[in-house]
Amino acid sequence: MKLPVLEYPHPFLKQPVPPVIIINDQILAHLDDMLETMYAENGVGLAATQVGIAWQLVVIDVSENRDTPLFLINPKIVASNRDIVSEEGCLSFPGIYVKVPRKETVTVEYLNREGQTQSLSAEGLLSICIQHEIDHLNGVTFFDHLSSLKKSFVLKRLKKQGKIYS
Repeated sequence: MKLPVLEYPHPFLKQPVPPVIIINDQILAHLDDMLETMYAENGVGLAATQVGIAWQLVVIDVSENRDTPLFLINPKIVASNRDIVSEEGCLSFPGIYVKVPRKETVTVEYLNREGQTQSLSAEGLLSICIQHEIDHLNGVTFFDHLSSLKKSFVLKRLKKQGKIYS
């Protein structure tokens, strides 16, 4: 089922969420709904907080054919290196693209859908996507990584789009 994506400045986007304790049918259904939502919105990643789900769940698919989904439960970055700056978009900031400081490579540990601990080393778009989505689980958006000047630019764009007022 496609879920509504929360848009900035929705307060839930700023809430850190707890880890999943038990992987049950409800958690698996959330992952399936998140994947459907991500594909429907033409995204490459989606965190549970972006659709109002208060668990550490992430879905990602950076494959060219959009047929290689990755499900991350309780993801945690355990290693990273080399600073880079990448241009990012976000489903919670539709139409906004900004340069964000990230790490070029990361190693993430997580549980898969079967509850098995997995480790994945990633670079390029997958690395950036993992960092972006884990930030969401911690109540951090790409907006929080921006300088004051870039934040004012984004706010001006959002006001022009009618997304925020003041």
